[in-house]
Amino acid sequence: MSENTNLVSVGAGIAGRNKRYVVWFYVLNLAFAHFGATAFRDSARAILDHSLQSDKLLHGFNLEVFTELLARPEFGTLPGATHPAMMFAVVFFLASLLFMPGVLLGYASDHRLPRDEFYRACGRNIWRFVRLFLFFTVIAGVIAGILFGALNALVTAADKTSNERLPFFVHLVGTGIIFLAMTVIRMWFDLAQTDVVLRDEPAVRKSVAAGFRKTRRNLGRLLGSYVVIAVVALAILVAGILLWYAIVPPSSVVGAFIIGEATLLLLLAMRFWQRATAVAFYIRELTEPVVEEVRPVRAFAASAVP
Repeated sequence: MSENTNLVSVGAGIAGRNKRYVVWFYVLNLAFAHFGATAFRDSARAILDHSLQSDKLLHGFNLEVFTELLARPEFGTLPGATHPAMMFAVVFFLASLLFMPGVLLGYASDHRLPRDEFYRACGRNIWRFVRLFLFFTVIAGVIAGILFGALNALVTAADKTSNERLPFFVHLVGTGIIFLAMTVIRMWFDLAQTDVVLRDEPAVRKSVAAGFRKTRRNLGRLLGSYVVIAVVALAILVAGILLWYAIVPPSSVVGAFIIGEATLLLLLAMRFWQRATAVAFYIRELTEPVVEEVRPVRAFAASAVP
């Protein structure tokens, strides 16, 4: 337990010293979200600017008015209004693949990483990270499909029993198991990405194998660290929702924006904390001396010399 706590604290120290990465990614995400919401905003503005019903959305949220807005012919199609948001979400994901190698290298450095080194690491590893993502998609997709299929089968079987609470508990336990399994896969590929960057490994399959070996050998330490950070993230999410409900009046758009964006910023920081923890673990594994097993040498009786 102390090893997990130490690893979490070391990761927090690394993320704290490099908090500018979190801020940069947050600003990038906010900018893409602004551009992605432009089509929806323009479609809604064309209707609400000339309607008294807009007050019911400006000073609160009225589901009936919102549904009526989406059904108006002037609004256009919903896919057309939401397509830019999906497009910019993909762009942000690609930007994350591009810049994450520089972030990992910065986390592993004992000094502020120069800008040219940051971008050099990004350019050198972008195609490697794309291939790692393809590995992750296949492996995580197959495992998630199997686990969710098994969970649905177990819940269906539990529904046929006379115990009314059994389906709920089966679903709860199954969801927890799936969360842990997906966390293990995330740990695995966080270590693989770190291995690619720090060892400058062009063959990503070797980094995938190395990440798997490190995850298997240190499953308890890594999983405990990631779960601790995930619990902190859950507490932040709950606190953000409670603050929104308690102190933000329905008419305060600014208050809702501040609480919502502060919560999203902290949740983004939790993910970077996990990555920093993976880097800290990887560096510790490289610096720890390998202790070879010393086997006792059997003593043989000296033969008599004639």
